[in-house]
Amino acid sequence: MIRILIADDHPVVRDGLSGIFGGAEDFEVVGLASDGEEAVELARRLKPDVVLMDLRMPRMDGVTAIRRLAPAQRILVLTTFDADTDVLPAIEAGATGYLLKDAPRSELYRAVRAAARGEAVLSPPVATRVLRAARSDEPSLSAREVEILELVARGTTNREAAERLFISEATVKTHLIHIYAKLGVPDRASAVAAAYDRGLLQPRSR
Repeated sequence: MIRILIADDHPVVRDGLSGIFGGAEDFEVVGLASDGEEAVELARRLKPDVVLMDLRMPRMDGVTAIRRLAPAQRILVLTTFDADTDVLPAIEAGATGYLLKDAPRSELYRAVRAAARGEAVLSPPVATRVLRAARSDEPSLSAREVEILELVARGTTNREAAERLFISEATVKTHLIHIYAKLGVPDRASAVAAAYDRGLLQPRSR
């Protein structure tokens, strides 16, 4: 029996996934979380075999939750987002696999069974993005560096970024120096512009 924790901020999605897996013989849904913070708390308490994790949730996003649980916990990302800025940080944070919500039920079952065995699982569109990134001659940014760039793009100061990420201001500055070197730019504004040009950051929807 594979014990599953479902983390998603949409009640309809949580209930739907719970029904899908609850109706199968070899799965048991042991918990439902509505945000990343609750997912971390329940995962540590219930110790499921697999956590199905959405990425964009209130209080704590999925990547942060993955970072706090991995590698002890096997986490299968299940989301609608497949941009590089979503996929790569989640994989780098320690996700066991990455699946899109339009996957058929049979694929969901196979993915969770594989994740429970510790096998990497990637949907075809996601696998393409990961391979492209791996083959790219350009240096990739870490999940933390992307987080800092996103904050910089919003006009956040180094001190504010440090407070939000619970790190020191000096660490933020060090990350920015690494970002400038990887992107070949001299300053914050140029780094943000280069990140948008290369698809490392996505324009914020209004």
